[in-house]
Amino acid sequence: MSNTSSQDKSFRDSIATIDEKGKRVWMFPQKPKGWYYNARTWLSIVYLVVFFSLPFIKYNGHPLFLINILERKFILFGQIFWPQDFFIFGLGMIIFIVFIALFTVVFGRIFCGWVCPQTIFMEMVFRKIEYWIEGSAKEQAILARKPWNSDKIFKKGIKWLVFWVISFIIANTLLAYIIGIDELREIIASPISEHTGGFIALIIFTTVFFFVYSWFREQVCLVVCPYGRMQGVLLDRNSIVVSYDHVRGEPRGRFKKNQEREIGDCIDCHQCVNVCPTGIDIRNGTQLECVNCTACIDACDHMMDAVGLEKGLIRYASEANIADKKPNTFTTRMKAYTAVMVILLSVEAFLLTSRTDVGISILRAQGQLFQEQPNNVLSNLYNYKLLNKTYKEKELRFVPENFEGKIELVGKQKLMVPGESDVSGTLFIYIDRDDIKERKTKLKIAVYEGDKKIEVIKTSFLGPFTAG
Repeated sequence: MSNTSSQDKSFRDSIATIDEKGKRVWMFPQKPKGWYYNARTWLSIVYLVVFFSLPFIKYNGHPLFLINILERKFILFGQIFWPQDFFIFGLGMIIFIVFIALFTVVFGRIFCGWVCPQTIFMEMVFRKIEYWIEGSAKEQAILARKPWNSDKIFKKGIKWLVFWVISFIIANTLLAYIIGIDELREIIASPISEHTGGFIALIIFTTVFFFVYSWFREQVCLVVCPYGRMQGVLLDRNSIVVSYDHVRGEPRGRFKKNQEREIGDCIDCHQCVNVCPTGIDIRNGTQLECVNCTACIDACDHMMDAVGLEKGLIRYASEANIADKKPNTFTTRMKAYTAVMVILLSVEAFLLTSRTDVGISILRAQGQLFQEQPNNVLSNLYNYKLLNKTYKEKELRFVPENFEGKIELVGKQKLMVPGESDVSGTLFIYIDRDDIKERKTKLKIAVYEGDKKIEVIKTSFLGPFTAG
Protein backbone atom coordinates (compact mmCIF):
# COMPACT_ATOMS: atom_id res chain seq x y z
CA MET A 1 0.00 0.00 0.00
CA SER A 2 1.27 3.44 -0.85
CA ASN A 3 0.12 7.02 -1.19
CA THR A 4 0.97 9.42 -4.02
CA SER A 5 1.87 12.19 -1.60
CA SER A 6 4.67 10.06 -0.16
CA GLN A 7 5.86 8.48 -3.39
CA ASP A 8 9.46 8.74 -4.47
CA LYS A 9 9.61 11.26 -7.31
CA SER A 10 13.04 10.17 -8.53
CA PHE A 11 11.42 8.39 -11.49
CA ARG A 12 11.23 11.78 -13.20
CA ASP A 13 15.03 12.06 -13.20
CA SER A 14 15.47 9.15 -15.62
CA ILE A 15 13.62 7.11 -18.21
CA ALA A 16 12.46 3.54 -17.73
CA THR A 17 14.43 2.14 -20.66
CA ILE A 18 17.87 3.09 -19.28
CA ASP A 19 19.28 1.88 -15.96
CA GLU A 20 21.49 3.77 -13.48
CA LYS A 21 24.62 2.75 -15.34
CA GLY A 22 23.28 4.11 -18.62
CA LYS A 23 22.69 0.63 -20.05
CA ARG A 24 19.68 -0.14 -22.23
CA VAL A 25 16.79 -1.84 -20.42
CA TRP A 26 15.07 -3.99 -23.00
CA MET A 27 11.26 -3.79 -22.98
CA PHE A 28 9.10 -6.93 -23.14
CA PRO A 29 5.57 -5.54 -22.85
CA GLN A 30 2.64 -7.91 -22.47
CA LYS A 31 0.27 -8.07 -25.42
CA PRO A 32 -2.68 -5.75 -24.67
CA LYS A 33 -6.28 -6.94 -24.90
CA GLY A 34 -9.39 -4.83 -24.81
CA TRP A 35 -11.63 -2.33 -26.57
CA TYR A 36 -8.98 0.32 -27.18
CA TYR A 37 -6.46 -2.19 -28.52
CA ASN A 38 -9.07 -3.61 -30.91
CA ALA A 39 -9.99 -0.10 -32.08
CA ARG A 40 -6.32 0.73 -32.66
CA THR A 41 -5.89 -2.53 -34.57
CA TRP A 42 -8.75 -1.73 -36.95
CA LEU A 43 -7.51 1.83 -37.42
CA SER A 44 -4.03 0.48 -38.15
CA ILE A 45 -5.41 -1.91 -40.76
CA VAL A 46 -7.07 0.99 -42.57
CA TYR A 47 -3.87 3.05 -42.22
CA LEU A 48 -1.68 0.27 -43.63
CA VAL A 49 -4.04 -0.46 -46.52
CA VAL A 50 -4.01 3.22 -47.50
CA PHE A 51 -0.25 3.53 -47.05
CA PHE A 52 0.62 0.53 -49.21
CA SER A 53 -2.05 1.10 -51.87
CA LEU A 54 -1.73 4.85 -52.54
CA PRO A 55 1.34 4.58 -54.82
CA PHE A 56 -0.63 2.23 -57.10
CA ILE A 57 -3.63 4.56 -57.45
CA LYS A 58 -3.59 6.79 -60.51
CA TYR A 59 -5.72 9.70 -61.62
CA ASN A 60 -5.90 10.36 -65.38
CA GLY A 61 -2.91 8.08 -65.84
CA HIS A 62 -0.77 9.87 -63.25
CA PRO A 63 -0.01 9.10 -59.58
CA LEU A 64 -2.57 10.31 -57.06
CA PHE A 65 0.30 11.02 -54.65
CA LEU A 66 3.93 11.74 -55.47
CA ILE A 67 6.55 13.45 -53.31
CA ASN A 68 9.40 13.72 -55.81
CA ILE A 69 11.98 15.72 -53.89
CA LEU A 70 14.70 15.03 -56.46
CA GLU A 71 12.79 16.67 -59.32
CA ARG A 72 10.97 19.08 -56.99
CA LYS A 73 7.59 17.85 -58.20
CA PHE A 74 4.74 17.05 -55.85
CA ILE A 75 1.37 15.52 -56.70
CA LEU A 76 -1.39 15.63 -54.10
CA PHE A 77 -4.83 14.25 -54.94
CA GLY A 78 -3.90 14.36 -58.63
CA GLN A 79 -2.84 18.02 -58.61
CA ILE A 80 0.78 18.89 -59.50
CA PHE A 81 2.70 21.32 -57.31
CA TRP A 82 6.06 22.80 -58.35
CA PRO A 83 8.74 24.84 -56.53
CA GLN A 84 6.77 28.00 -57.41
CA ASP A 85 4.02 26.66 -55.15
CA PHE A 86 6.38 25.94 -52.28
CA PHE A 87 4.95 28.75 -50.17
CA ILE A 88 1.66 26.79 -50.12
CA PHE A 89 3.54 23.76 -48.74
CA GLY A 90 5.34 25.99 -46.25
CA LEU A 91 2.06 27.32 -44.94
CA GLY A 92 0.70 23.79 -44.92
CA MET A 93 3.58 22.70 -42.68
CA ILE A 94 2.88 25.61 -40.31
CA ILE A 95 -0.78 24.60 -40.21
CA PHE A 96 0.24 21.01 -39.44
CA ILE A 97 2.45 22.14 -36.54
CA VAL A 98 -0.31 24.39 -35.17
CA PHE A 99 -2.77 21.53 -35.54
CA ILE A 100 -0.47 19.20 -33.60
CA ALA A 101 -0.07 21.87 -30.91
CA LEU A 102 -3.83 22.44 -30.70
CA PHE A 103 -4.51 18.72 -30.67
CA THR A 104 -1.92 18.21 -27.92
CA VAL A 105 -3.33 21.04 -25.80
CA VAL A 106 -6.76 19.40 -25.95
CA PHE A 107 -6.07 15.66 -26.30
CA GLY A 108 -2.44 15.13 -25.27
CA ARG A 109 -0.30 12.72 -27.31
CA ILE A 110 -3.20 10.83 -28.87
CA PHE A 111 -1.49 11.40 -32.24
CA CYS A 112 1.48 9.30 -31.08
CA GLY A 113 -0.58 6.36 -29.88
CA TRP A 114 -3.11 6.20 -32.69
CA VAL A 115 -1.72 7.78 -35.88
CA CYS A 116 2.09 8.04 -35.74
CA PRO A 117 3.70 5.67 -38.30
CA GLN A 118 6.41 4.69 -35.80
CA THR A 119 3.84 3.45 -33.28
CA ILE A 120 1.62 1.77 -35.85
CA PHE A 121 4.45 -0.18 -37.47
CA MET A 122 6.14 -1.00 -34.16
CA GLU A 123 3.09 -2.05 -32.13
CA MET A 124 0.72 -3.25 -34.81
CA VAL A 125 3.11 -4.95 -37.24
CA PHE A 126 6.53 -5.82 -35.85
CA ARG A 127 5.43 -6.41 -32.24
CA LYS A 128 2.61 -8.73 -33.38
CA ILE A 129 5.10 -10.73 -35.47
CA GLU A 130 7.34 -10.96 -32.42
CA TYR A 131 4.50 -12.37 -30.31
CA TRP A 132 3.76 -14.85 -33.09
CA ILE A 133 7.34 -16.10 -33.46
CA GLU A 134 8.87 -15.72 -29.97
CA GLY A 135 5.73 -16.05 -27.83
CA SER A 136 4.45 -13.96 -24.93
CA ALA A 137 6.37 -11.25 -23.10
CA LYS A 138 7.64 -13.75 -20.51
CA GLU A 139 8.72 -16.18 -23.22
CA GLN A 140 10.54 -13.39 -25.05
CA ALA A 141 12.37 -12.37 -21.87
CA ILE A 142 13.41 -15.97 -21.20
CA LEU A 143 14.57 -16.39 -24.81
CA ALA A 144 16.65 -13.19 -24.56
CA ARG A 145 18.48 -14.53 -21.49
CA LYS A 146 19.10 -17.94 -23.03
CA PRO A 147 22.49 -18.84 -24.49
CA TRP A 148 22.67 -19.05 -28.27
CA ASN A 149 21.37 -22.58 -28.85
CA SER A 150 19.57 -23.97 -31.91
CA ASP A 151 16.12 -22.87 -30.66
CA LYS A 152 17.22 -19.26 -30.09
CA ILE A 153 19.10 -19.08 -33.40
CA PHE A 154 16.07 -20.45 -35.25
CA LYS A 155 13.53 -18.06 -33.67
CA LYS A 156 15.74 -15.00 -33.85
CA GLY A 157 16.77 -15.84 -37.41
CA ILE A 158 13.17 -16.26 -38.58
CA LYS A 159 12.11 -13.05 -36.83
CA TRP A 160 14.96 -10.99 -38.27
CA LEU A 161 14.33 -12.42 -41.76
CA VAL A 162 10.64 -11.44 -41.57
CA PHE A 163 11.60 -8.03 -40.16
CA TRP A 164 14.02 -7.49 -43.05
CA VAL A 165 11.43 -8.49 -45.67
CA ILE A 166 8.84 -6.11 -44.19
CA SER A 167 11.44 -3.35 -43.95
CA PHE A 168 12.27 -3.95 -47.62
CA ILE A 169 8.57 -3.66 -48.55
CA ILE A 170 8.26 -0.42 -46.57
CA ALA A 171 11.39 0.96 -48.26
CA ASN A 172 9.99 0.10 -51.71
CA THR A 173 6.69 1.76 -50.85
CA LEU A 174 8.38 4.95 -49.69
CA LEU A 175 10.52 4.98 -52.82
CA ALA A 176 7.33 4.62 -54.88
CA TYR A 177 6.01 7.77 -53.20
CA ILE A 178 9.20 9.58 -54.28
CA ILE A 179 9.81 8.36 -57.83
CA GLY A 180 6.45 6.82 -58.75
CA ILE A 181 5.38 3.19 -59.04
CA ASP A 182 6.23 2.96 -62.76
CA GLU A 183 9.81 4.06 -62.19
CA LEU A 184 10.07 1.64 -59.26
CA ARG A 185 8.83 -1.24 -61.41
CA GLU A 186 11.49 -0.39 -63.96
CA ILE A 187 14.21 -0.43 -61.29
CA ILE A 188 13.00 -3.81 -60.00
CA ALA A 189 12.72 -5.36 -63.48
CA SER A 190 16.01 -4.03 -64.83
CA PRO A 191 19.51 -5.30 -63.99
CA ILE A 192 21.05 -3.75 -60.87
CA SER A 193 23.88 -2.30 -62.97
CA GLU A 194 21.39 -0.01 -64.74
CA HIS A 195 19.97 1.39 -61.50
CA THR A 196 22.80 1.18 -59.01
CA GLY A 197 21.77 4.40 -57.24
CA GLY A 198 18.18 3.25 -56.78
CA PHE A 199 19.30 -0.16 -55.53
CA ILE A 200 21.67 1.41 -52.99
CA ALA A 201 18.89 3.74 -51.81
CA LEU A 202 16.60 0.74 -51.29
CA ILE A 203 19.22 -1.11 -49.24
CA ILE A 204 19.92 1.98 -47.10
CA PHE A 205 16.22 2.60 -46.40
CA THR A 206 15.66 -1.08 -45.66
CA THR A 207 18.59 -1.17 -43.24
CA VAL A 208 17.39 1.94 -41.43
CA PHE A 209 13.87 0.54 -40.97
CA PHE A 210 15.23 -2.84 -39.88
CA PHE A 211 17.50 -1.16 -37.33
CA VAL A 212 14.66 0.99 -35.98
CA TYR A 213 12.14 -1.82 -35.55
CA SER A 214 14.47 -4.59 -34.48
CA TRP A 215 16.69 -2.67 -32.05
CA PHE A 216 16.07 1.07 -31.59
CA ARG A 217 12.30 0.69 -31.13
CA GLU A 218 10.76 2.88 -28.40
CA GLN A 219 13.95 4.94 -28.24
CA VAL A 220 12.73 6.76 -31.36
CA CYS A 221 9.89 8.23 -29.28
CA LEU A 222 12.05 8.89 -26.21
CA VAL A 223 15.32 10.11 -27.75
CA VAL A 224 14.79 11.19 -31.36
CA CYS A 225 11.26 12.57 -31.60
CA PRO A 226 10.91 16.08 -30.13
CA TYR A 227 7.16 15.77 -29.73
CA GLY A 228 7.36 14.23 -26.25
CA ARG A 229 9.37 17.18 -25.00
CA MET A 230 6.78 19.57 -26.40
CA GLN A 231 4.30 18.22 -23.87
CA GLY A 232 5.90 20.26 -21.12
CA VAL A 233 4.84 23.54 -22.72
CA LEU A 234 1.65 22.37 -24.46
CA LEU A 235 -0.17 20.41 -21.77
CA ASP A 236 -2.06 22.07 -18.92
CA ARG A 237 -4.55 20.95 -16.26
CA ASN A 238 -7.38 20.89 -18.81
CA SER A 239 -5.63 18.71 -21.42
CA ILE A 240 -7.24 15.31 -21.87
CA VAL A 241 -4.58 12.60 -21.54
CA VAL A 242 -4.33 9.00 -20.41
CA SER A 243 -4.63 9.56 -16.66
CA TYR A 244 -4.72 7.54 -13.47
CA ASP A 245 -7.52 8.57 -11.11
CA HIS A 246 -5.40 8.96 -7.97
CA VAL A 247 -8.37 10.34 -6.02
CA ARG A 248 -10.26 7.10 -6.50
CA GLY A 249 -7.29 4.75 -6.62
CA GLU A 250 -5.23 5.80 -3.57
CA PRO A 251 -4.16 4.44 -1.20
CA ARG A 252 -3.32 1.31 -3.13
CA GLY A 253 -3.60 -2.19 -1.76
CA ARG A 254 -3.76 -5.80 -2.88
CA PHE A 255 -7.19 -7.23 -3.60
CA LYS A 256 -8.50 -9.76 -1.10
CA LYS A 257 -11.49 -11.87 -2.00
CA ASN A 258 -14.67 -11.58 0.08
CA GLN A 259 -13.26 -8.65 2.06
CA GLU A 260 -14.86 -5.21 2.11
CA ARG A 261 -12.44 -2.75 0.54
CA GLU A 262 -11.73 0.29 2.73
CA ILE A 263 -8.83 1.63 0.68
CA GLY A 264 -8.49 2.91 -2.88
CA ASP A 265 -9.57 0.93 -5.94
CA CYS A 266 -6.02 0.39 -7.24
CA ILE A 267 -5.18 -3.24 -6.43
CA ASP A 268 -1.47 -2.69 -7.20
CA CYS A 269 -1.41 -5.50 -9.77
CA HIS A 270 1.17 -3.72 -11.98
CA GLN A 271 -0.66 -4.80 -15.13
CA CYS A 272 -0.64 -1.20 -16.39
CA VAL A 273 3.16 -1.26 -16.13
CA ASN A 274 3.53 -4.72 -17.69
CA VAL A 275 1.71 -3.75 -20.90
CA CYS A 276 3.40 -0.35 -21.34
CA PRO A 277 5.71 -0.35 -24.41
CA THR A 278 7.92 2.31 -22.80
CA GLY A 279 7.96 0.74 -19.32
CA ILE A 280 6.43 3.60 -17.32
CA ASP A 281 4.02 3.50 -14.39
CA ILE A 282 1.09 5.70 -15.42
CA ARG A 283 0.11 5.97 -11.74
CA ASN A 284 3.02 8.38 -11.31
CA GLY A 285 1.26 10.88 -13.57
CA THR A 286 1.88 12.23 -17.07
CA GLN A 287 5.42 11.43 -18.22
CA LEU A 288 7.58 12.17 -21.24
CA GLU A 289 7.65 8.48 -22.22
CA CYS A 290 3.86 8.08 -22.41
CA VAL A 291 2.62 7.94 -25.99
CA ASN A 292 -1.08 7.59 -25.04
CA CYS A 293 -1.31 4.13 -26.60
CA THR A 294 -4.12 3.20 -24.12
CA ALA A 295 -2.64 -0.25 -23.39
CA CYS A 296 -2.75 0.58 -19.67
CA ILE A 297 -6.44 1.50 -19.91
CA ASP A 298 -7.32 -1.90 -21.39
CA ALA A 299 -5.20 -3.73 -18.80
CA CYS A 300 -6.70 -1.79 -15.87
CA ASP A 301 -10.27 -2.16 -17.11
CA HIS A 302 -9.75 -5.91 -17.41
CA MET A 303 -8.48 -6.15 -13.82
CA MET A 304 -11.26 -3.92 -12.46
CA ASP A 305 -13.81 -6.09 -14.20
CA ALA A 306 -12.16 -9.24 -12.82
CA VAL A 307 -12.37 -8.07 -9.18
CA GLY A 308 -15.80 -6.46 -9.48
CA LEU A 309 -14.75 -2.81 -9.30
CA GLU A 310 -15.81 0.01 -11.59
CA LYS A 311 -13.85 0.46 -14.81
CA GLY A 312 -12.15 3.74 -15.67
CA LEU A 313 -9.52 3.90 -12.93
CA ILE A 314 -7.17 4.71 -15.81
CA ARG A 315 -8.95 6.63 -18.55
CA TYR A 316 -8.87 9.61 -20.86
CA ALA A 317 -9.27 12.57 -18.52
CA SER A 318 -7.73 15.90 -17.57
CA GLU A 319 -6.01 16.70 -14.29
CA ALA A 320 -8.79 19.16 -13.45
CA ASN A 321 -11.38 16.52 -14.26
CA ILE A 322 -9.82 14.10 -11.75
CA ALA A 323 -8.51 16.36 -8.99
CA ASP A 324 -11.27 18.99 -8.95
CA LYS A 325 -14.12 16.87 -10.33
CA LYS A 326 -14.62 19.52 -13.02
CA PRO A 327 -15.97 18.72 -16.48
CA ASN A 328 -13.67 19.23 -19.43
CA THR A 329 -13.87 22.85 -20.63
CA PHE A 330 -12.89 24.74 -23.76
CA THR A 331 -10.32 27.10 -22.27
CA THR A 332 -9.10 30.48 -23.53
CA ARG A 333 -5.85 28.84 -24.62
CA MET A 334 -7.78 26.31 -26.70
CA LYS A 335 -9.89 29.08 -28.23
CA ALA A 336 -6.76 31.03 -29.19
CA TYR A 337 -5.16 28.02 -30.91
CA THR A 338 -8.43 27.31 -32.69
CA ALA A 339 -8.70 30.90 -33.94
CA VAL A 340 -5.15 30.78 -35.31
CA MET A 341 -5.93 27.43 -36.92
CA VAL A 342 -9.07 28.77 -38.62
CA ILE A 343 -7.19 31.80 -39.98
CA LEU A 344 -4.35 29.68 -41.36
CA LEU A 345 -6.77 27.19 -42.92
CA SER A 346 -8.67 30.06 -44.56
CA VAL A 347 -5.46 31.47 -46.04
CA GLU A 348 -4.40 28.02 -47.24
CA ALA A 349 -7.82 27.41 -48.82
CA PHE A 350 -7.60 30.78 -50.61
CA LEU A 351 -4.11 30.01 -51.94
CA LEU A 352 -5.21 26.61 -53.22
CA THR A 353 -8.35 27.90 -54.91
CA SER A 354 -6.60 30.91 -56.45
CA ARG A 355 -3.64 28.86 -57.68
CA THR A 356 -3.34 28.97 -61.48
CA ASP A 357 -2.50 26.07 -63.78
CA VAL A 358 0.31 28.03 -65.39
CA GLY A 359 3.16 29.85 -63.69
CA ILE A 360 4.05 32.99 -65.66
CA SER A 361 6.80 35.57 -65.37
CA ILE A 362 7.65 38.39 -67.80
CA LEU A 363 10.66 40.52 -66.93
CA ARG A 364 12.32 43.27 -68.91
CA ALA A 365 15.79 42.20 -70.06
CA GLN A 366 18.41 43.59 -67.71
CA GLY A 367 20.86 46.12 -69.06
CA GLN A 368 18.70 46.83 -72.11
CA LEU A 369 17.44 50.34 -72.95
CA PHE A 370 14.51 51.08 -75.23
CA GLN A 371 15.04 50.67 -78.97
CA GLU A 372 13.82 53.14 -81.55
CA GLN A 373 11.89 51.56 -84.41
CA PRO A 374 10.51 53.02 -87.69
CA ASN A 375 7.24 54.96 -87.71
CA ASN A 376 7.85 56.65 -84.34
CA VAL A 377 7.67 53.36 -82.40
CA LEU A 378 9.67 52.30 -79.33
CA SER A 379 10.37 48.73 -78.28
CA ASN A 380 11.57 46.93 -75.14
CA LEU A 381 13.02 43.44 -74.92
CA TYR A 382 11.60 41.01 -72.31
CA ASN A 383 12.34 37.51 -71.04
CA TYR A 384 9.40 35.26 -70.28
CA LYS A 385 9.07 31.90 -68.57
CA LEU A 386 5.98 29.72 -68.52
CA LEU A 387 5.46 26.65 -66.34
CA ASN A 388 2.62 24.29 -67.20
CA LYS A 389 1.46 22.72 -63.92
CA THR A 390 -0.98 20.35 -65.61
CA TYR A 391 -0.57 17.14 -67.59
CA LYS A 392 -1.92 18.53 -70.90
CA GLU A 393 -0.18 20.74 -73.44
CA LYS A 394 -1.40 24.35 -73.48
CA GLU A 395 -1.37 26.96 -76.22
CA LEU A 396 -1.09 30.45 -74.75
CA ARG A 397 -0.97 33.98 -76.14
CA PHE A 398 -0.05 37.39 -74.78
CA VAL A 399 -2.47 40.28 -75.27
CA PRO A 400 -1.96 43.98 -74.31
CA GLU A 401 -4.28 44.77 -71.41
CA ASN A 402 -3.88 48.48 -70.57
CA PHE A 403 -1.99 49.86 -73.56
CA GLU A 404 -2.14 50.15 -77.33
CA GLY A 405 0.75 48.26 -78.83
CA LYS A 406 2.02 44.96 -80.18
CA ILE A 407 3.63 41.92 -78.53
CA GLU A 408 5.91 39.87 -80.76
CA LEU A 409 7.55 36.56 -79.82
CA VAL A 410 11.15 36.04 -80.91
CA GLY A 411 11.59 32.94 -83.07
CA LYS A 412 8.09 31.53 -82.49
CA GLN A 413 4.72 31.80 -84.13
CA LYS A 414 2.77 29.95 -81.41
CA LEU A 415 3.41 29.68 -77.72
CA MET A 416 3.04 25.95 -76.92
CA VAL A 417 3.79 24.73 -73.40
CA PRO A 418 3.94 20.92 -72.94
CA GLY A 419 2.38 19.38 -69.86
CA GLU A 420 4.57 19.17 -66.73
CA SER A 421 7.18 21.35 -68.46
CA ASP A 422 8.36 24.92 -68.71
CA VAL A 423 9.14 27.12 -71.71
CA SER A 424 11.38 30.19 -71.78
CA GLY A 425 11.98 32.76 -74.45
CA THR A 426 12.12 36.43 -75.37
CA LEU A 427 9.60 38.86 -76.76
CA PHE A 428 9.39 42.47 -77.91
CA ILE A 429 6.73 44.96 -76.90
CA TYR A 430 6.16 47.78 -79.41
CA ILE A 431 4.44 51.02 -78.33
CA ASP A 432 3.96 54.33 -80.11
CA ARG A 433 6.36 56.99 -78.76
CA ASP A 434 3.47 59.42 -78.26
CA ASP A 435 1.88 57.03 -75.74
CA ILE A 436 4.96 57.03 -73.52
CA LYS A 437 4.59 59.79 -70.92
CA GLU A 438 6.96 58.54 -68.22
CA ARG A 439 10.44 57.12 -67.88
CA LYS A 440 8.88 53.84 -66.75
CA THR A 441 5.38 53.09 -67.94
CA LYS A 442 3.48 50.39 -66.05
CA LEU A 443 2.09 47.74 -68.36
CA LYS A 444 -0.39 44.94 -67.92
CA ILE A 445 -0.19 41.89 -70.17
CA ALA A 446 -3.12 39.46 -70.28
CA VAL A 447 -2.34 35.78 -70.79
CA TYR A 448 -5.03 33.83 -72.65
CA GLU A 449 -5.64 30.14 -73.20
CA GLY A 450 -8.03 30.13 -76.10
CA ASP A 451 -10.67 32.72 -75.25
CA LYS A 452 -10.12 32.37 -71.51
CA LYS A 453 -8.02 34.94 -69.68
CA ILE A 454 -6.01 33.00 -67.08
CA GLU A 455 -3.78 35.73 -65.62
CA VAL A 456 -2.65 39.35 -65.93
CA ILE A 457 1.09 40.06 -65.59
CA LYS A 458 2.46 43.44 -64.55
CA THR A 459 5.73 44.79 -65.91
CA SER A 460 7.21 48.12 -67.00
CA PHE A 461 8.19 49.77 -70.29
CA LEU A 462 11.33 51.90 -70.41
CA GLY A 463 11.04 55.08 -72.46
CA PRO A 464 12.99 58.30 -73.13
CA PHE A 465 10.72 60.67 -71.25
CA THR A 466 12.08 62.28 -68.05
CA ALA A 467 10.13 64.68 -65.85
CA GLY A 468 11.19 68.35 -65.85
